[in-house]
Order: sequence, then structure tokens, then C-alpha cells
Amino acid sequence: MFRGIILCSLLFSIQGTALASEDLPRVLDGLKKAYGHLDAISVPYTREVVTRSMSMLGTQAKGDLAGGTIYFRAPDLLRLEQEKPNIETIVANSATMWWYIPDKKTAYEYKTEEFGKELRLMTNIFRGLAQVEDNFKVTLHGKNSLGEYEMELIPSPPWEEIQKIEVMATDDYSIRTVKIHNLLGSVTIFTLGEFTEIHTLDKRFFTFEAPKGVKVIREK
Repeated sequence: MFRGIILCSLLFSIQGTALASEDLPRVLDGLKKAYGHLDAISVPYTREVVTRSMSMLGTQAKGDLAGGTIYFRAPDLLRLEQEKPNIETIVANSATMWWYIPDKKTAYEYKTEEFGKELRLMTNIFRGLAQVEDNFKVTLHGKNSLGEYEMELIPSPPWEEIQKIEVMATDDYSIRTVKIHNLLGSVTIFTLGEFTEIHTLDKRFFTFEAPKGVKVIREK
């Protein structure tokens, strides 16, 4: 009996994988059409970090929660305005990334190249996973219990800290969830709301000038 159940499971999983593989180009094309023509957008988000020990406790465990708005201007400008639990701002362009913490009156300045892979991932997401297959092995696992397309992105070549990324998108090709799995078993989950197209988002919005009295720490 158990052998029969296992065999059926294998057959259905193989069939589902084949269908998903055939659908992958269509889904990627749909995402590119939904996002690729947009010059600038804003997206409300929540972020949860779930550690490996929390995962073992199941749904009873809740990770650290944060939320706010992400702004993106093609091809590679990002601004993250965290509103809760504490106000923080991350601004990134092709040269520099700033992390500003008003409560501590401190801003950290980094060279963008230090976070190149992570930032390229974020900008790739908001461009509808454009050219994602250049840097990832992409697998479509069909639809999840919510009826969303579920894709798995495995870095190729491998990254030092990230094991894989999961991306969930609706039937109308809106990206709703991004799960980033690190090698230690923790998962960072971004849940995205409806995006709003912005036609007048100046590039200066993606630069940062420390307010008076704020200490700037330039990381080397």
C-alpha cells in the first residue's frame, strides 16, 4: 500500500514538474510585460525574518516584522522607507548605498559593489525578473495553495550566503512574495502589495544627504 502511495506521489510530481517547465517561459514573459515597461514604481511591503529554530516550531512562531514602502526606478535605483517598527531608510544607486537610522542619528555609507548581488536581485524583481536566467537556475513548481505561481531561483554560480530565492506571483503576473533562504536555515520573507506606477520620480530621490547632526560612518 505504501509503495503504491509513494509511486503515485512520484508520478504526479514528475507530471507537475514537466507541466511547470513548459509554462516557465510563459510566466517569465508575463512578468516582463507586467513590469518591464514601467519607469518607476512604489510598492508597500512587510518583511519577516524567520530563523531555523522558529521554522521548527511551525506556524506558532513569528519572526521579526518590519514594514514600509519600496521605491524603484529603472534600471537600478532603489529606496526603502521602513516605517515600523523603527523608521529607517536605505537608498541605493549604481555607486553608493546609504543606511540611515534617525533614532541613532547615524548614517552608514557603503560602496554598492559590496552588495552587488543582493541589489541586482532586488532590481531584477522589480523589472519582472528580466534576464533572471543569466544568474539563476529557475524552476517553476506550478501553483501553490493560494493559486499563485511558485518559482525557485538557485544562484548560478552559487552565492556564499544565499541558498535559494522563492518568488510567488499571481495569475495577472503581480509579484506578491519573495523568500530569501540563507545557508544557515533562516528565511527573509518580503510580502508585497499592489504596485503604483510613478511618472515623475526624480533621480535625486535616490541620493542621500545626511541631515545636520547626523554621524556618517563610511564603511570600507
